[in-house]
Formats: sequence, C-alpha cells, structure tokens
Amino acid sequence: MQILFLYKESYLMEHQRKDWNDIKSNDSWSIFKIMSEFVEAYDRMSKIGPCVSIFGSARTKEENEYYSLSLELGQKLATLGYGIITGGGPGIMEAANKGAQLGEGPSVGLNIDLPFEQNHNPYIDPDHNIEFNYFFVRKVIFVKYSQAFIIMPGGFGTLDEFFEALTLIQTKKIVKRPVVLIGRSYWTGLMQWVEDTMLGAESNISEEDLKLYTIVDTADEAISYIEDFFKTHKLTPNF
Repeated sequence: MQILFLYKESYLMEHQRKDWNDIKSNDSWSIFKIMSEFVEAYDRMSKIGPCVSIFGSARTKEENEYYSLSLELGQKLATLGYGIITGGGPGIMEAANKGAQLGEGPSVGLNIDLPFEQNHNPYIDPDHNIEFNYFFVRKVIFVKYSQAFIIMPGGFGTLDEFFEALTLIQTKKIVKRPVVLIGRSYWTGLMQWVEDTMLGAESNISEEDLKLYTIVDTADEAISYIEDFFKTHKLTPNF
C-alpha cells in the first residue's frame, strides 16, 4: 500500500495539470482593449467609402520596380475614386499610400508595431492613420472595407493576407471580390504548386478555386480586372 501511495504521489508531481493564474485576470482587460480597437476602427473606416487593399513587403526599396508599380497603382485607383488601404509601413505600403495622395484619394494606414517596421510611413492621411495592438482585429478591418485585394511581392505576412482573403471568399464568409497578384515572375511558381499539388495531386481544393484570383504584370491590367468586375457587382462592405 505504501509503495502504491508513493508511486501515485510521484506520478502526480510529474504530471500536474498545467495552469497559469496570471492570465485569468488579464483576459478580462484584454476583451475591453479588443473591443475598443474594433469600435474605433469601425467608426473611422465607415466614413471613408470603398477601398482597395494593397499588400506587399515592408522591405522593398524605392528603386525596386515593384515600388514604382505600387505607387502607380495607388495613384490610378485613387483617381478612380477608391481609397487605398495598406499596413501603414515602409516599402510597398509606403509606395501605395504615396500614390493614393498623388491621386488625391483617401490614404489609409492600418499600423501595427513589427521588429523591422516601427513607424508608419509619411504618406498616410493624419485622420486615416489607425493603430492596432492585435493582428486579428487589423485583419478584420482590412477585409471589411476592401472591395479588392492587390497582392504585391512580399513575405510571410503578405502570404497570410493573400490566403486569408482567398479563404474567406472560398468559404463564402465574404462576397466574391477581385484578388490580384502582381508579378508573374514572383507568383507563378507558388500558384503552379497550388494547381499541381493542392489540386492535382491531393484534391485539397476544387478547380473552381483557381478562378478566385488572377496574376498580372501591370497596373493597368490589375485596374482593368477590378473595373470589369464591378460592372456586374455592387460596391458594399463585405460584412
């Protein structure tokens, strides 16, 4: 009996249920912070009107061709009446916001602190510069007010935003919207893998899913694709 008791005591010491007392009090306050971010962002974004989100790398330099292309896209879309939403940082985002201001349209930055991206770029309208602590709140705002998603070359964050938009459209959680990848040389390899492996080898998506996006090389191709889409679809918030 004594051996059994000692074994049980030893087992409980080694297999104690994990706990974290600190989080229990912190969670309640986090809910209020999350709510406040949603309320502020909803209030400010609802006044701007239809927007296009442009995603891409914060590391893209001004001399890069994709920087120039993002600036062109931002300017041309702004002249057509769209607001431009970016993540608010440097690189592709800076170029798109700069283009929006050149096109005299709303230039929106949804900012979040990152290790290599501490400050927002200078081309965001002061009243359209929104700060976030939570990635998931920021992603909801990107999606809710965007009438189209333009994906410039970027890293893991850009891929996350691209596949988030695709997933929401595929699962019909939002209405169909144009999803445009810019740069055939950058994106074709990845999307060929999607077609060959995800669809062809494993059947993890359907053939119809390949129609949820397009790949182009120029600003005019992207804009034409978006404008053609809205000849038969309404401009509305996504949820």
